[in-house]
Amino acid sequence: MKFIIDILLLIVIGYYSYKFIQVMIKMRQDIILPTTNEEIASIRKYPQKVVNFPIYSKQKIGIIVYSLNLVFVIVMFFLGVFLNGINWSLYPLMTILLINSYSFLNLFAIIGDGVLCGSRFVAWKKVKSFQFLPIDLNHRYYGASKEVNDTYELRIKTKVRFISCIVTTGEMKEKLNMILSEHMAVNEKESALKIRSNK
Repeated sequence: MKFIIDILLLIVIGYYSYKFIQVMIKMRQDIILPTTNEEIASIRKYPQKVVNFPIYSKQKIGIIVYSLNLVFVIVMFFLGVFLNGINWSLYPLMTILLINSYSFLNLFAIIGDGVLCGSRFVAWKKVKSFQFLPIDLNHRYYGASKEVNDTYELRIKTKVRFISCIVTTGEMKEKLNMILSEHMAVNEKESALKIRSNK
């Protein structure tokens, strides 16, 4: 039983390590949006704080915290496997640490081949749909910050989950809508071509 749990946790650690490295590599690509201070000011991952520029120097604290969290989980895992230093029943706690590490990077950006959101990268081909939800009295973010009341939450649905950000201006909503609509149209054309080629 312990062997199976060791393997499962190793897979989870590998997955989150891969995702983190992928985001670090993607941050080196040309950023389509946001590129100006005005654009940055109109996007939020969390109601109380605007996102940081998608560059290493502005994401430094999040990168350090994420890295330390990852190193801690890896060290604890190897202590548990090789030295029997910890009880394997603590593995779910380590998994929760990795799952919650998503929030360490205050990041939302559109790049050439997809979307960066927190510690996740979503390629265009994995985007299934998107929608702008009004932040009104029935929305969970309403009242969290006066700047986000009566604005929009952008939700981008992937195959498994969704990523989101808060959009505080109509101009940014239009820009994001245009970019996402273009890529959705490309995805639909590619899907139609695949279906035709398989017939």
